[in-house]
Amino acid sequence: MLTEERYATILRILNEKKAVTVLDLTRALDASESTVRRDLTALHKSGRLYKVYGGATSIDNNYTSAEEDMKTKNDLFPEEKIAIARKAAGMIKRKDFVYIDAGSTTLHLIDFLTETSAVFVTNGMQHAAKLAAKGFKVFIIGGAVKAVTEAVVGTEALNNLKCYNFTKGFFGTNGISPKSGFSTPDADEGTIKSAALARCKNAYVLADQSKFNKISPITFAHISSATIITGRLEDKKYRDYTTVIEGE
Repeated sequence: MLTEERYATILRILNEKKAVTVLDLTRALDASESTVRRDLTALHKSGRLYKVYGGATSIDNNYTSAEEDMKTKNDLFPEEKIAIARKAAGMIKRKDFVYIDAGSTTLHLIDFLTETSAVFVTNGMQHAAKLAAKGFKVFIIGGAVKAVTEAVVGTEALNNLKCYNFTKGFFGTNGISPKSGFSTPDADEGTIKSAALARCKNAYVLADQSKFNKISPITFAHISSATIITGRLEDKKYRDYTTVIEGE
């Protein structure tokens, strides 16, 4: 298959699926992984798609109001999320008072925690159960439960946060862009994220490559308000706006 034919096929698949992995493309094109990666790099540089860690997303797929459930989220970019979570967990030190936001990548973070003197607060139902099962001291804020993400939200949750002062906080996001900052589809969840982040001495947003150059309806924080922990960042412009730490 000629180069331009591969390009056309890649763009057609992206138009249909909005996101695709390198493995998917090697099968569809009957091409080597190195060839596919070169094609994605060329198409990224020409502005026809966004190259992300392990694949690519459609250039017109930058606005999304959809919210997947936790099971679906856990199945997306698992290797990158695990690398991000491992890097984030290593930042928790002795006597830290830590907020962990609901989300699939922040849930992975708990697997790598070793600092038993740290205390945790979360609005994630799964997160609280997992922390408790591992023997960590954990508090869950009260309020209404959002079924899709299993996050605690609402006025009561917001009031609970007012008494806390966190040394570190780890947050999920649905979108990151220089103009719109960190964003999420749900206003209630966005309010909780914003309030918790504002009470952190050091805030970190954990984001796989599918979250970059994306905008959701509700901005919960300016891009400079948190350090981004991600996998391999292709789009280097984000370093102009905030600190970026790449997972291994």
